[in-house]
Amino acid sequence: MAPSTAHLQAGNFLTGEELDRGELLALLERAEELKRGRDQGLGADSLVGLSVGLIFEKPSTRTRVSFEVGTAELGATPLVLRGDELQLTRGESFGDTGRVLSRYLHGIVIRSGSDERVRDLAEGASVPVINGLTPEHHPCQALADLLTLKERFGELEGLRLVYVGDGNNVARSLAILGRIAGVDVVVSSPQGYRIEDGLAELIDDPKAAVAEADAIYTDVWVSMGDEETADQRLADLAPYQLNDELLAAASHRAIALHCLPAHPGEEISAEVLYGERSAVWDQAENRLHVQKALLERLLSPAT
Repeated sequence: MAPSTAHLQAGNFLTGEELDRGELLALLERAEELKRGRDQGLGADSLVGLSVGLIFEKPSTRTRVSFEVGTAELGATPLVLRGDELQLTRGESFGDTGRVLSRYLHGIVIRSGSDERVRDLAEGASVPVINGLTPEHHPCQALADLLTLKERFGELEGLRLVYVGDGNNVARSLAILGRIAGVDVVVSSPQGYRIEDGLAELIDDPKAAVAEADAIYTDVWVSMGDEETADQRLADLAPYQLNDELLAAASHRAIALHCLPAHPGEEISAEVLYGERSAVWDQAENRLHVQKALLERLLSPAT
């Protein structure tokens, strides 16, 4: 199951742009294998004897648990490090932190409030660095989303995925990795909340955007750090709620996606979140499987 080139294995995974199409599809195929074989311990000896540092500057549920469990299931030792437990709080640079941790660890995962700090860490490190989440990118989530689509529809090529609401890091990563996978990604956001032109097709009207969509995706409207503008954000984004009416405007086979945590009644209705067409819980589970495949590809001496 080696990647199509050495491109991914040789470097970091910070935005998803490090992958070519062959590498991405091979990674998703391996994630499917690991998922099917989890109960039999498939991959349990992939990373035996290795150690992976997991740095968290922000609270985390899915990223922390999925990476910690996934690292252990591959036979490696996960070391969870909170930002306030490191010398970063006393002024040590992220570059120097990367240089030092590379002498101890075989890989680093970081969830950070700054893309620049993650880039500095990666530039200083001599081991692979994985972006667990930054303000601009959430590539591991997008991998899980693509695996979920592949499970539901069989093939990714030509699928239409429409993201509605706040054009944030999730929307950006979906656009980047969706394009690589052959998925047509559309983003529908009000003025002031859009991602950059050129990353995805932009359609202002959410009902027009979801026509013939195979999947409708949304995320929270008030993320960590947005609390001061919460009232304005809720008002601006209210027409973009993922609800039964919006789902009905899409393809008859369309599924609902959300990266969680969700706020039922805001960006998504409870009826859709917990309804029969929701694939949200599959998405959450699939973080584990794609991240195990990613760790194998980046760290395993056998690949």
